[in-house]
Amino acid sequence: MSKLRKFITVAIIALAAFIAYGLWTLPSPKDKDYSGFSAARVAEDIAVISKDFHSVEELENKIVVRDYLIERLKSLGAEVSLYNYDSTYSERVDFPVDLSNIYCEFPPQNGDSTYLMLVAHYDSRSTNIVRGDTLNSYGAADDGYGLGTILELLRLAQEYRSEWNQGLKILITDGEEIRMAGMQHQYDNNPEVFDNVGLLINLEARGNKGPVLLFETSDNNRELINLYKESANYPFTYSLTSVVYKFIPNYTDFTVVRDTICGINFSTIDDINHYHTDLDNYENISHKSIQHYGEQIAPMVHKYLTDKKYSSVDALKSDSDNIAFTIPLLGMFNFTKGSYYLLNAIVFALFCIAFSISLIRGRVKPLSMLKSSGVIFLVGLVALVVGELVAYLVTVIGGSPESFKLFGVIQGFLCDGVVMIVTISLLVLLTILLYVKKGKKIAIQASSGSIRRSASSSATAKFAYNTLYGALLLLLVLSAVLLFAIGENLFTLVPLALALCGVFLWRVTTLRLFLIVSVSGILLHSFSFLYCLAVALTLGAFGVVVMIAFFDLMVLIPLIDLYVRRDKAL
Repeated sequence: MSKLRKFITVAIIALAAFIAYGLWTLPSPKDKDYSGFSAARVAEDIAVISKDFHSVEELENKIVVRDYLIERLKSLGAEVSLYNYDSTYSERVDFPVDLSNIYCEFPPQNGDSTYLMLVAHYDSRSTNIVRGDTLNSYGAADDGYGLGTILELLRLAQEYRSEWNQGLKILITDGEEIRMAGMQHQYDNNPEVFDNVGLLINLEARGNKGPVLLFETSDNNRELINLYKESANYPFTYSLTSVVYKFIPNYTDFTVVRDTICGINFSTIDDINHYHTDLDNYENISHKSIQHYGEQIAPMVHKYLTDKKYSSVDALKSDSDNIAFTIPLLGMFNFTKGSYYLLNAIVFALFCIAFSISLIRGRVKPLSMLKSSGVIFLVGLVALVVGELVAYLVTVIGGSPESFKLFGVIQGFLCDGVVMIVTISLLVLLTILLYVKKGKKIAIQASSGSIRRSASSSATAKFAYNTLYGALLLLLVLSAVLLFAIGENLFTLVPLALALCGVFLWRVTTLRLFLIVSVSGILLHSFSFLYCLAVALTLGAFGVVVMIAFFDLMVLIPLIDLYVRRDKAL
C-alpha cells in the first residue's frame, strides 16, 4: 500500500505544479471568429500600436499611435476629444514634451449619469538604462495589452448598449511613463472628465506573459472585491499585493486618483526582462494573457453597465477592506475583515485541539516541538541569506554586480528564471535528504537494545509529528504577527489551515486520504503564490521566496511522510 501512496504523492505533486502554472486554470485564446472577447482581435491592434518605439521622445511615432487609436474609437461609435498639455517637464526627459490625452464617453441609455471609466496609456517607455545598455520599448504589452483590451471591451459593450443603466468613459493617457504626467495634468486641469465615475479600471502590464493579476484596489474595497468575485471569469488576485504596493516606489495612472475614486488595477507581472526594453515587442506577446484580461474584465464591465444597483456613484464605496486570494483550481476566496479574523481564530483553536490530542496520545513532545520550531525558523533565516547571496552571485557572474539591489528589482538577467528553479529544486532535494537522514538516525537509536521491530517506526513517526507541529507552531506565530502588523497573512495561514484540517480529519476518520488532500491544497497555493512572488519581486528579493518555500516544505515533508508510511496506527 505504501508504494501506491508514494506513486499517488508524486502524481499529485506533478499535477499541482501544472495546474498552478495555468495549464488548465487560465483561459484558452479565442480567434477572430469568436463572438465574445477575442485575443486575436486585440493582437491585431497591438500589431499596429507596437510597430515602432512611441515614447514621448519619439513624437512622430507617438502621434501615429494616437491617430490610430482615435480612428479605432470613432469606428466604434465614439466622439473623441483631445486634452493637450504642452511643454511638460519630467525627471525622465531633459526637454519639454507635449502631451495629448484621448477621451470619449458614452452616456447611459437608461437611468442616472453614473459612469465606468476604462484607463490605459499609449506612450511606451522612454529611454531606459538596463545594465549599462540604453534600451527603448515597442510597448506591445506595456501598454498595448491595455489599449487593445479597451477597444475590444468597447466593441462588446456596444452590442448590449440598449441594456446600459450606467455610462462608459474611456481615457487613454499620454506620458504615463514619465511619472503619470498625462493623468496628473488631466486630474489637475480638467477634472470634469472624472465627474460621476463610480468605478475606474486601469489596465497595465509589467511583463508580457503569465496570469493577469488584480494587484491593487482603492481603499475600503469590500464592494469592489465582491463585484470582482461575482462577475470575473478566472479571477486571479491577492489582496496582499495592494498592501505591499503602497510601500514600494511603483506607480501607475491609477495612483493619481486612487484616494478619490473607487478603482481596480490589472496587470501581467511576468517577465521583468521584457518590461521597458526592446523585448516588449509584438513577437513576444502572449495571446493567453490577453485573453485573461478579457475574461476577467468583460463580465465586470457588463455587470456594472447593466445592473441598476450601481446607478449611484457611491455604490462601490464601503467602510472596510476585504481580504481575498486565489488558489488555482479551488478558485477565489473572499473574506470580510471580521470573517478573516474569525478564520484565524478557528485555525488557532484547531491547532490547540489537534496538538492536545497528539500530546495526550504521546505522539508529540512539547520540548521537541519547540526545538523543531526554533530550528526551522533559524534555517529559514539562513535560506533567506542564501537566496540573496544567489541573487548577488548572478549579478557578479553576469558582469554587473552594481545591478544587485537587496530586496529590490533586478532586471536584465535572462537566466534568472532558471536560477530560481534550480535553487528551489536543490532546496527541496537537500531538505528531503536531511529529513530522511535525521529520521534514519532516530530509527537506529530507537532500535538499538530493543527487541521490538516497531520501536524504530514509532520513533520516526514521532519525529514526523514533532517536525510537523514545530513547523505549524512557527506558522501560527508568524500568522499572528503578520495579521496584527499588516492585516494580511495568507502565505502562512493557508498552509497552516490546510495542514491542520488534513491532520484533524485523518485523526477523526482514520482515513489518510485527508493528508494527501491537504498536501494537494498546500501545493496548489505554494506553487502559485511563490511563482507570483518570485516574478513580482524579481531576483533581488529571491531570499524571501526561498525562505517561504522552506517553511512550506517543512509542513509538506512530514505530512507526506505520515501519508506514505506502512504503519496502520500512528
